[in-house]
Amino acid sequence: METTAPTLGTAPLLLIAAAAIAVLLFLVIKVRLHAFVSLTLVSLLVALATRIPLADVVPTMLDGLGGTLASVALLVGLGVMIGRMLEVTGGAAVLAQSLIRLFGERRAPLALGVASLLFGFPIFFDAGLIVMLPIVFSVARRLGGSVLLYALPTAGAFAVMHAFVPPHPGPVTAADLLGAHMGTTLLIGTVLAIPTWYIGSYLYSLYAGRRFELPVPADVTADADSAGGGEAGYAKHDRPPHVGTVLGILLLPMVLIFFNTGVETLATAGTVNGDATWAKAMVLIGQTPVALLITAIVAMFVLGRGRYPRDRVEQIVNGALGPVCSIILITGAGGMFGGVLRASGIGEALASSLESTGLPVIVAAFVVATALRVAQGSATVALTTTAALVAPAVEASSGLSTVDLSLIVIAIACGSTVLSHVNDSGFWLVGRFLGMDVATTLRTWTVMETLIGVVGFAFALVLSLLL
Repeated sequence: METTAPTLGTAPLLLIAAAAIAVLLFLVIKVRLHAFVSLTLVSLLVALATRIPLADVVPTMLDGLGGTLASVALLVGLGVMIGRMLEVTGGAAVLAQSLIRLFGERRAPLALGVASLLFGFPIFFDAGLIVMLPIVFSVARRLGGSVLLYALPTAGAFAVMHAFVPPHPGPVTAADLLGAHMGTTLLIGTVLAIPTWYIGSYLYSLYAGRRFELPVPADVTADADSAGGGEAGYAKHDRPPHVGTVLGILLLPMVLIFFNTGVETLATAGTVNGDATWAKAMVLIGQTPVALLITAIVAMFVLGRGRYPRDRVEQIVNGALGPVCSIILITGAGGMFGGVLRASGIGEALASSLESTGLPVIVAAFVVATALRVAQGSATVALTTTAALVAPAVEASSGLSTVDLSLIVIAIACGSTVLSHVNDSGFWLVGRFLGMDVATTLRTWTVMETLIGVVGFAFALVLSLLL
């Protein structure tokens, strides 16, 4: 939807952005107004304050809400069905036990993080996290301690891979806009993602797990029976699935999504013809909602067969949807807030004011991406928008090697990762799934995301100076 360009200057827009975030935090933390209502109210106030035409205010809000729900609702709904089937049948417990045996109980958080790094190569953040959460909760219940000790390495792994590594859409688009070689970007992104995750996510989780004692939530992945050790309980599974079956179900969406992301990456690099029928079919099958739909059907059939009648399987997956309705709405409202900020021109005002500072390209790219991330919330939007903004400066810079271009892509990815807060749908997704209030989410998830971005940028900057 097109709206009339805002008439305010850069300074008023920046002040409105700061005031909006402050008001939102006040409403949620101090007033205790429901996050969905708070986000909707502040979105309306920002639209009015930035002089978006009155006729466009509601359509702009609905565009932001609908755009986020269009992707999140399917992913959350299908993902939580897969997770509930794995949990109820004992699949999550089986995999948790295997991970514990392989790595040892003391290294269970590391095991979960490593598995998530592998799963996170082709799987988007939301989908991967939702599918892995039942396993995280199973391990946490089995071993005890704060759920953050087990959940943060997993969430951090998916966040790092989503931002740093092609074939995810952000780095693929940024590399294409900057003319960076896709293979080099993939290699450098993977090499930097691993130590960045270890320092910024895993090591931080060890501290956060001691600092914040949070119990495993019982309202998202477990119903009354599972919480009490009944039919779906962790200790009572007459015929749990084999660990190979569990891994197969977890890997199925990864394989299917790789059809999409792999073909698109090769097409972007010019290796394959993206217009070929077989390529289009692979792209369709590998679309994340389609991949999760296929996986959900397979999970219901494979895990339910011989264990539950069809009506019981229907009850299980239907019961999985109720607890996530609030999460879906709050996540959509976060997208609404980000959409209004984008339509108001606040993001562009921040980017243009920072772009003219004369910083080195790699530093300016990080700073601009950070400003866009803070202003509008979406990591992918910040990443792709920054790449478009700095592309002329990159073109004008002489002496930039293929490695330099890939490092600039990583720097943009790092800036688009830091300071996840109330206008980021991922902030609400993680906070609500882990049962955290806003203040605790800011002190844990936001800090971890910022560490990931800063550590990753430090690696990229040092490499750019050495190579």
